[in-house]
Amino acid sequence: MDLQLNDKVAVVAAASRGLGRAVAEALAAEGARLAICSRDRGRITAAADAIRDATGSDVLALECDVTDPAAVARFAATVLDHYGTAHILFTNAGGPPPGSVLDFGADDYAAAVELNLLSTIRLVNAFLPAMQRQGWGRIVASTSISVKQPLPNLALSNVARAGVVAYIKSLSQRVAADNITANTVAPGYIMTERVDQLLDDRAAREERTPAEVREDLAGDIPARRIGRPDEFGALVAFLASEPAAYITGTTLLIDGGMYQGLM
Repeated sequence: MDLQLNDKVAVVAAASRGLGRAVAEALAAEGARLAICSRDRGRITAAADAIRDATGSDVLALECDVTDPAAVARFAATVLDHYGTAHILFTNAGGPPPGSVLDFGADDYAAAVELNLLSTIRLVNAFLPAMQRQGWGRIVASTSISVKQPLPNLALSNVARAGVVAYIKSLSQRVAADNITANTVAPGYIMTERVDQLLDDRAAREERTPAEVREDLAGDIPARRIGRPDEFGALVAFLASEPAAYITGTTLLIDGGMYQGLM
C-alpha cells in the first residue's frame, strides 16, 4: 500500500529512542521529511544521523523539553521556518515514575499531567494552524493501554494519559472538517527502555529475576510475546497516511490482545 507520505513534513516528539524513534524511522522509510526532538541533544543528533543514513530522508534534529512552553514555542518556530509547514504531528513524552495511587501527592500528579497531557496540548497548538492553512493534517498522540485498562503500580500514568484521550477526541471533532485527523495510539507492552525499566522495577519489588517477570508477562498476553517498536511505528505511519483519512477520534490499541474489554 502506498501511504502517500513522500515529502510530507512529520514532527515527532521524544524521538531519540523508544517508540518515538520507531515512529520517526517508519515515517522516514515512507519518504517523509522529519523534524524530531528530544531533551538530550547528543541522543537526538545521533538518532537523526542514523535515520538519514538508513533512509536518505531529510531530518531536522532539535533539542526540546516538551514540558517547557518556551522550548516548545522555539521548536515549532524553527521547524516551520525550516520546512514552511507541518503535515504530521506525533506527540510523545516519557512516562511518569511507577508507583501506586497512594504513593504520590498532588504535585506528583500535576507533574505527570504536565509531562503527558499539557505537552500534547502545547504541541498541537503550535502546529495545528499550519495544518489548517493547508487543509491537511494528521495528529497522533501516544498514550498507553492504561487508558482502557489501568495498570497496577502505574497510577500517575493511568491518570495523566486518560486526559490525552479526552483531549484528542475533543480535538478530532473540531478539526475533522479541515481534513485533519486526530487519533490516539495505546500500546501495551512494547520492548523499549521504558518497559525494561518498569519490568526491572517489578522484578525488584517481587524479589524475582527480570527474566522471570518477562516470561510471566509474555504468558499473560494472548500473542505470547512483547511487541516490537517497529510494529508500533508501522501503525502510526498508517494513521498518518492518506488512506487513513476516514479514521479520526479513535483510540487504537496495539497490545497483542492484552486488553480484556469489549470496546
